[in-house]
Amino acid sequence: MSKTRRVLIKLSGEGLAGERGFGISPSVIGGVAEELQAVHAMGVQIAVVIGGGNIIRGMSAAAEGMDRASADYMGMLASVINSVALQDAMERGGVPTRVLSALELKEVAEPYIRRRAVRHLEKGRAVIFAAGTGNPYFTTDTAAALRAAEIHADLLMKATQVDGVYNADPSVDPKARRYAALSYEEAIQRDLRFMDQTAIQLCRENGVPISVFDMTVAGNMRKVVAGESVGTRVSDDPDPS
Repeated sequence: MSKTRRVLIKLSGEGLAGERGFGISPSVIGGVAEELQAVHAMGVQIAVVIGGGNIIRGMSAAAEGMDRASADYMGMLASVINSVALQDAMERGGVPTRVLSALELKEVAEPYIRRRAVRHLEKGRAVIFAAGTGNPYFTTDTAAALRAAEIHADLLMKATQVDGVYNADPSVDPKARRYAALSYEEAIQRDLRFMDQTAIQLCRENGVPISVFDMTVAGNMRKVVAGESVGTRVSDDPDPS
């Protein structure tokens, strides 16, 4: 059994689109559900925050002239769609799952109540936090950091399509170097954009370590939870030794 008791996994909405680049790929979401099922089978309590960028990105829509608050609420609703889709995929795999929404949508999700979320986790249910924080101008990264602190997660796992945090964009700079470990302070001072600064600061203030890893590699979730050296770890004590 893993030494990690409870994790919060931040999933990218864009990652669910697969090669089509938009919407939800059944094969991709099925693969993500299988990875989560494997972690659940390790006896680890699982919470998930998922974005809505495969349907709409609030900041991008605002940049094209839409009111930012309206665009962000649309993004929150998109995250609810993704959450319900992931719930369906996980429950088909045998993992009892609850969606808790920061926006009131009682026909499809329970309202977010911290103590209720913790109780679900204690009963062995996976919990998906939908609709971000319920407020515009906050990213789903910040929602993930907030929920991780609220439920006292041992680790925030940031699932990306890159194998960790680099000192430059590896798709542009062939000399970009991947960090095995970083302190919160280094991540903030170097303005590394793997998460927004508000999210990193929240994790720092509440002592929640962050693991950034490639979600497209099968087995990576299990390896991170098991404490193997995968991707980049950000914490107060970043020395992997």
